[in-house]
Amino acid sequence: MNDLDLNAMSLTELKQLFKDVEKAIDGFESRRKAEARAKAEEAAKQYGYSLSQLIEAAAQRPATAPKYAHPENPELTWSGRGRKPSWIIEGLDAGKSLEDFAI
Repeated sequence: MNDLDLNAMSLTELKQLFKDVEKAIDGFESRRKAEARAKAEEAAKQYGYSLSQLIEAAAQRPATAPKYAHPENPELTWSGRGRKPSWIIEGLDAGKSLEDFAI
């Protein structure tokens, strides 16, 4: 790797270097995503599916019914799966139990 003396570069050169690095990072990420997609397509194909078929099937999975609701705003609900919402965390920190939020 080249040893760059950033302190010796002008502001214009530094800004150009910054743009070049951003472009290289974007290109790298695009290539990695394309590689990941190709491997996922290959894996799906081994089972007789396309990746789009698997994604579509996953998207059609029914939503889990909520098990918990915010005591003051019943529109805020949580199924008990995934990350706990902040209002659940705050309630638990305040000494409440999950049963206090049960629907």
